[in-house]
Amino acid sequence: MARILVTGGSGFIGSALVKALVKAGHAVRVLDDNSRGAPRRLVDVAKDIEFIGGDIRDAATVHGAMSGVDEVHHLAFVNGTEFFYSAPELVLDVGVKGMVNVIDACRAANVRRLVLASSSEVYQTPPQVPTDESAPLVVPDPTNPRYSYGGGKIISELMAINYGRKFFDRVMIFRPHNVYGPDMGFEHVIPQFALRLKRTAAKHKTGRLPFEIQGEGRQTRSFCHVDDLVRGVLVMRDKGEHLGIYHVGTTEEVAIGDVARLIAAHAGHEIELVSRPAPAGGTERRCPDIRKLAGLGYAPQVPLAAGLPPTVDWYFANESLAPKA
Repeated sequence: MARILVTGGSGFIGSALVKALVKAGHAVRVLDDNSRGAPRRLVDVAKDIEFIGGDIRDAATVHGAMSGVDEVHHLAFVNGTEFFYSAPELVLDVGVKGMVNVIDACRAANVRRLVLASSSEVYQTPPQVPTDESAPLVVPDPTNPRYSYGGGKIISELMAINYGRKFFDRVMIFRPHNVYGPDMGFEHVIPQFALRLKRTAAKHKTGRLPFEIQGEGRQTRSFCHVDDLVRGVLVMRDKGEHLGIYHVGTTEEVAIGDVARLIAAHAGHEIELVSRPAPAGGTERRCPDIRKLAGLGYAPQVPLAAGLPPTVDWYFANESLAPKA
């Protein structure tokens, strides 16, 4: 079994991956400053892991965390669409400095296996849907702060691939597509819709609820449950090729307006969508082609109809954890 460092391991995806690696018998060390992560996500495995509190941007901290491991899974990044607009300099600072520090620490400690979490945001508006891994990576407008996230992920991929050729035995990159599940954070569409519905229902006791939405609600996404995401990463880790890039997601493409309706129906409400201006830089359609990972044995098991209700219920029950406005 391997000794594995997971950066960003108290984050939503990171913590799910940590639990799966522990279950598989690996010795897991987590590096996270909990600025976006939460210790509660690791309670179930707290006695089975080593936790190092620290900032991925601090080179000495990363070098210390890398000592004695065989493999690193690099997930530390600032996610959440609202941060792309409100704090693009932070998104880039964490993304770029973090990746530089991970590469340098791997080389210094002779860690020669790297798994990198990228994102579907590297495509922005893909040239075809479903989109396979060969689609071009683009930053269409460097003046738009949204692309701080996609740009940071593109830089990270370039570093992983190009350093991987000379200094690593195995580098693999996974691009998640709209991962969701309970306790995923509050800066994403599903938790935002769930809490908006709850608050709107409290004000309107009867009739169809007015429900504000960016744009017309026709934009589409393919939502991947976090359990499927972890399954996909583990399949890639076991069977993926060196310098390989793999989509992890589902092919179940759904309109954002329909996501709002599904959440409302789960809570016993009907809604009337109220269109509001959408921020610049969004994408009308996004759905991955997952044939490459499917060829290694990956198959999604959690359809949105099964994964959405418990996710919504978690947010209904844990509204108090939401950041205060």
